Amino acid sequence: MNTQQKIEELTKISEEIKNFKGLDIAKNSTHAVPGEGDPDAKIMCIGEAPGQVEDSTGRPFVGQSGQLMRKTLTETTGIKPEEVFITNIVKFRPPDNRDPMPNEIEACRDWLDRQIDIIRPKIICTLGRYSMAKFIPDVSISRVHGQPRFVEFLGQKYHPAAALRGTTVLNEFKQDFIKLKNMLNPVSPTQNIPEEKPVVTQPSLF
Repeated sequence: MNTQQKIEELTKISEEIKNFKGLDIAKNSTHAVPGEGDPDAKIMCIGEAPGQVEDSTGRPFVGQSGQLMRKTLTETTGIKPEEVFITNIVKFRPPDNRDPMPNEIEACRDWLDRQIDIIRPKIICTLGRYSMAKFIPDVSISRVHGQPRFVEFLGQKYHPAAALRGTTVLNEFKQDFIKLKNMLNPVSPTQNIPEEKPVVTQPSLF
């Protein structure tokens, strides 16, 4: 699939999401937040759900924690936010920024799977425990953040909202992005990422 075909397919998914009214959070949202970025991205960042600012703009990770993620990405890796693809496992804002519910995650699952299949990133960076659980269930984010895992389908870190709460987590959050840079630019052959199995990494939030 070439770049133009990817854009067309991602646009179709975006329109499906914007027209979907099968969840209360979809009916009550100001804007759906399908995701944005480079269709040929090597890195795909997947969060949990939109917040208030994202709901008001229709764009992912543009609130306070999202700005921290974007700034940290550029400062630690030299990669601009527009060079990655950013989305969430749930495409609509849950009320009061509560955690996504299982039925909401399931309703949005096919859209995310299709986005991943179209983009085919080398690295999936999960942001928070719910997005991590899609690929690596039944583990604690504090135990595995920053550790690359090879996942059959495709690719952990603290969620930036957690990094805003304290210096310790903020420092770990930044270190996780440095590890991400090292995965993209390995210093030794043993760190090479297999082409056929992209990595899911996660700046964990919890």
